[in-house]
Parts: sequence; C-alpha cells; structure tokens
Amino acid sequence: MSFKKMKTFLANLAVFSILLFGLHAYLIHQFFDGILKIPIWAIYLFNAGMVFLVYFTLLRQVEKGQTKVLYYFIALTLGKMILAILFLSPLFLLENNDIELEVINFFAPYFLYLAFEIVHIYNFLQNI
Repeated sequence: MSFKKMKTFLANLAVFSILLFGLHAYLIHQFFDGILKIPIWAIYLFNAGMVFLVYFTLLRQVEKGQTKVLYYFIALTLGKMILAILFLSPLFLLENNDIELEVINFFAPYFLYLAFEIVHIYNFLQNI
C-alpha cells in the first residue's frame, strides 16, 4: 500500500476535521443554548471514519489492479448513507424539539466530508 498517499491523506483529513470542527463548535456555541442529542464530536468522528474507510478501500482496490473502482465507490457511498440513517435514528425515536438543527448539524459536515472525499479520490485516481 502506498504509505505516502495514506499519510498525506490522513494529514489532510486531520487538518480538515479540526478546522471544520472548530468552526462548527464555535457556531453552535454562539447561536444555540440547548443540549444536542448527538454531540458534535460524535458527528465528526463518524464522518471522518467513513471518509477514511472509503478512501482506504478504494486505494487498496486500485493497488490490487482493479479498474472499476466506480462500482466500489457507489457501493461504499450507499453503505455510508445507510449507516448515516442508523446513526441519526435516535433523533427520530426520541422526542426532540430541535430535530431540524440536529439533522442540519449532521448533514452539513456530511456533505462537506463527501466533497473532501471526492476531491481526494479524484486526485489519487488522476495519478495512477
């Protein structure tokens, strides 16, 4: 496995996560005084873990010589969406007055992480 590619990706993911988490935590602290059912750190841990898993899996498939990584990407993204629904399921099962905020709290970083993931996968696929 390309240790250099993985190290660079992990460094970029860490910087991206820290900056985004800091901004998100600041905005929540400034504009919301309630208690969130799903803590922000859990949202970022979930999203960063999913992005790492997809990138790692696709990198391994490319290094094994697979040429149809688009199928893997689609399957992994679908799996990621199912896991996101499961991750958010407590919001729908419990009484929650701030469900819109909770959902936005999850999906804003989710889509930013998805964009980050696509850019990095595109870049490593361009270099093979």
